[in-house]
Amino acid sequence: MTQDELKTLVGQAALKYVEPGEIVGVGTGSTVNKFIDALASMRDRIPGAVSSSEATTARLKSLGIPVFEANDVGELAVYIDGADEIDERGHMVKGGGAALTREKIVAAQSRLFVCIADESKLVKVLGAFPLPVEVIPMAAERLKRQFAAKGGQAAIRLKDGVPLVTDNGQFILDVTGLHIADPLAFEAEVSQWPGVVTVGVFAYQKAGVCLLGTASGVKTLEL
Repeated sequence: MTQDELKTLVGQAALKYVEPGEIVGVGTGSTVNKFIDALASMRDRIPGAVSSSEATTARLKSLGIPVFEANDVGELAVYIDGADEIDERGHMVKGGGAALTREKIVAAQSRLFVCIADESKLVKVLGAFPLPVEVIPMAAERLKRQFAAKGGQAAIRLKDGVPLVTDNGQFILDVTGLHIADPLAFEAEVSQWPGVVTVGVFAYQKAGVCLLGTASGVKTLEL
């Protein structure tokens, strides 16, 4: 199967974790878009969703799924999102779609994080995928130096030749050259650096379940 077909497969498989009558947390990205398309078949059985990005909000609304503000609802039963990398303990690297801050907020509001991904995203150690870090623009150059001291090379993410601006009005640093052997410690440390809004390591908000698209079907990992 193609990667697109695998994404469709796991997007549909995630429907089993959506509880009728409950608001669902929805992430961002190409795999999640497949889930949103599948979720449209359940729109009459759920009140709606809490979205992690403007792009996801637009897609949900276009399919007739109401979108609630996070502050207007309580705890969510489930949050469904993709990952750029996930290890065998459920720790992830996220933020390739530049929505990591809102993704982490909605994940923290949810009892269960269900990660949907193709099997190429499963890794032994996080760090091969460039780590996204949302930062306050005035701190970007100093944070580049802090990552260099840890052996990483950080670059401001560009769009059309200028710095990409997130839904929150901030910049993204993409950091290569990292080997994140202890995701919890790494997330805790970098989160304390002045100017960091959100680091794209999801160790404290890790996945509880991962649905992996494989050539032989969907593989479920209980994490």
